[in-house]
Amino acid sequence: MEIDVARVLGLVTRSVRNFEKDGKAASAVTLTRLYETSIDDLWDAVTSQQRIPRWLLPVEGDLRLGGKYQLKGNAGGTITACTPPTHFSATWEFGGAMSWIDVKLTAERSQARLTLEHTAIIEDHWEQFGPGAVGIGWDLAIAGLERYVTTGASVDHETAEAWMVSPAGKEFMTSSGENWRVAHVASGVDPASAKQRSDRTIAFYRGETPPEVAHPGTGS
Repeated sequence: MEIDVARVLGLVTRSVRNFEKDGKAASAVTLTRLYETSIDDLWDAVTSQQRIPRWLLPVEGDLRLGGKYQLKGNAGGTITACTPPTHFSATWEFGGAMSWIDVKLTAERSQARLTLEHTAIIEDHWEQFGPGAVGIGWDLAIAGLERYVTTGASVDHETAEAWMVSPAGKEFMTSSGENWRVAHVASGVDPASAKQRSDRTIAFYRGETPPEVAHPGTGS
């Protein structure tokens, strides 16, 4: 599996936003990028039970408003909004923690733009790992989505897992984590603190985290 790391990561715009949700400090990571396909095709790719496994993971459940879903070995939750072909949102429940995803699609000439926002309450996990904990996972996912909608090639999970521990895969994790560190600093966080968090997360994704350090991912 070959990925032009600089090109793929360079197509994504990333931001981090800090705010209050339900009276608690929260933060949202946002990724946005264009895809070479129509809005209707992109909507189908990200919402169809048959197509989601081709670029992400197998999914079970009732993929409609109010329905519950479960990604194999990963997050599950409830679909809380759905307006085809432009918007859906859902809870994102993983490892006993609750966060939220919001996905918007817009048509731009012959292309379609995807904007994904993942919101979490700021707790110990966030303080330790920062936005890259979910951001790196989403960078991987939307890179897989590009490959699928552009070429029609489905993800082979064994090949993908082998790639993630290869030098190219580790380069992807490092570059993605650094991009999220820059976005974190731009949100107003102290640069030294942002670097400490991104270093921890990058190390985990590269397979270099000491066993006693907690898992940074929240399902993405």
